[in-house]
Amino acid sequence: MECSYEPNKDIEDERKSNERMDSTRAGLELQPTSLEGVLAHLSKEFGFISLAGGQFHFFDHFFNGGCRVKLTYLPGSELHQTVISKCKLLHGRYSATPWLASPHLQTILLPYACNPPAFSYRREIFHSSDGGSFALDWLLSSDVLGSSAHKNTAISKNSSTPIVIVVPGLTSDSSAPYVKSLSLDSAKQGWNVVVCNHRGMGGISFSSSYFYNAGKTKDLRDVVNYLVGSYPMAPKFLVGTSIGANIVGKYLGEDGDKCPVAGAAVICGPWDLLICSRFLGRKLVQRVYDRALAFGLKSYAQLNKANYVKYADWEGILKSRILREFDMSATCAVDGIETADTYYRWSSCASYVQDVSVPLLCISAMDDPVCTAEAIPWDECRENKNVVLATTNHGGHLGYFEGVTASSLWWVRTVNEFFGVLRSSPLIHKQKVQTQEQCSSQES
Repeated sequence: MECSYEPNKDIEDERKSNERMDSTRAGLELQPTSLEGVLAHLSKEFGFISLAGGQFHFFDHFFNGGCRVKLTYLPGSELHQTVISKCKLLHGRYSATPWLASPHLQTILLPYACNPPAFSYRREIFHSSDGGSFALDWLLSSDVLGSSAHKNTAISKNSSTPIVIVVPGLTSDSSAPYVKSLSLDSAKQGWNVVVCNHRGMGGISFSSSYFYNAGKTKDLRDVVNYLVGSYPMAPKFLVGTSIGANIVGKYLGEDGDKCPVAGAAVICGPWDLLICSRFLGRKLVQRVYDRALAFGLKSYAQLNKANYVKYADWEGILKSRILREFDMSATCAVDGIETADTYYRWSSCASYVQDVSVPLLCISAMDDPVCTAEAIPWDECRENKNVVLATTNHGGHLGYFEGVTASSLWWVRTVNEFFGVLRSSPLIHKQKVQTQEQCSSQES
């Protein structure tokens, strides 16, 4: 088993979590098969959330031109001086779509306000060493920018075109509108994109006893190493969203200077799952989100019922009303973890930020109603020369809609601008390791 749990480390991590929560207070996703279905379930409570939340910032954005982007970084860091200083979006303001000027509207309407781009991925089935398989969905720059004669062209082994690896949120996959927006925008920049779908998502059923969770980085590591071996000349960039951001952040910290990626970005990540779990149970508004997220996970479990019946507490899953109850009956049961708190402490990426050696841009909204700003590891980001944290007062969870018609997502443009500047800078992280294990892949 990939997971290892250290009781003494649990106590220390809980102390750090409490300290982070206290300091932040002082200083101040999902579907029956993806994010869309969960938010559709949540939208039934839409009127309640909007009234109870009371967080509308239309006039703030109208009179002030939006909210400025606050940057947290190590003073004098070369990353800031060489790369971030040239990113115009990070030195400007985020102005929300007027009719979505609320964190709850931004979050709930994420699947609906932004029309998903119309395109088709190329699917590749990745076979892991444990016998499991999951989908890698590709969108090549030639599919978007090339002529019709180039649209079915495969990537050359010697291609130097950058590859953006996307890790979606909790029960999202490549079909989620925000993932498709990121994929298309990146492809238009001339880059190739591959979405690393979670196990059991994207229409691929479980084929082994290995389940994914918020803290398991094996699948991501295997995919990165496979891509390094298959396309050694192409720089690799990572983007993680929500739970995917936690997985990316933990992976970067675990592998440190040996990580074979050129740069990375994490968007609206939970950072500390224990703090986020407690946050979701604090107020009535958050408890609605908690129930909706649990609903999405139960629907995900239904899609993979045979495996959950075999390895987890199926009756407990059916009775789950909140995330913690689902994690106890499913995640903890599958991996033999004693408690949900133990799982949350082990999974959280916050304690790994200090070990990140790859240029990393972190984006979080202070009004995120799912992944609370209380969990942000401010000090760890400030003390690592390779990390820059960009926070805004508004944006919701993975929202950041902009324009009158909500035609684009600010964080998507910001990530691609960061990668573009980073690629042409001397700070791009050079590959220092070769593939550690060969995993086969098969075109489907």
